[in-house]
Amino acid sequence: MANKSNGLNTGKKLKDKRKRFRWNNKWYTRRTLNLKAKSDPLKGSPQAKAIVLEKTQREAKQPNSAMRKCVVVQLIKNGKKIAAFVPGYNAIKMINEHDEVVVECIGGAMGKSKGDIPGIRWQVIKVNDQSLNALIRGKIEKGRR
Repeated sequence: MANKSNGLNTGKKLKDKRKRFRWNNKWYTRRTLNLKAKSDPLKGSPQAKAIVLEKTQREAKQPNSAMRKCVVVQLIKNGKKIAAFVPGYNAIKMINEHDEVVVECIGGAMGKSKGDIPGIRWQVIKVNDQSLNALIRGKIEKGRR
């Protein structure tokens, strides 16, 4: 079994080996090469404004059986199109095409999708600068644009 170097002048060799083998760590590589910000449609920001292009439904993964309400939106900052989940009972009725919404990360493990919604990594939190949660509860009415 090969042991690690030990001797008077071995510090540089140990340091260089550690430096080389750190690249085997997925998180070190992602952080150092800034891969999240490059692949992320929001470019590393927590929230972004977008325009609703269409309303869609996604089928939930097994063993659940449901049609999850989603919207396809186009980000204002860079024009990229993403699908976002609309949380809440009858919340999809509060959103129309061409509305301006704010999307944020849905909070799945390692930035991936959450729960039984396949391929959806974002969720809607505001519609026309009004909280979607408050609209669903009836605290406020939807503003005119």
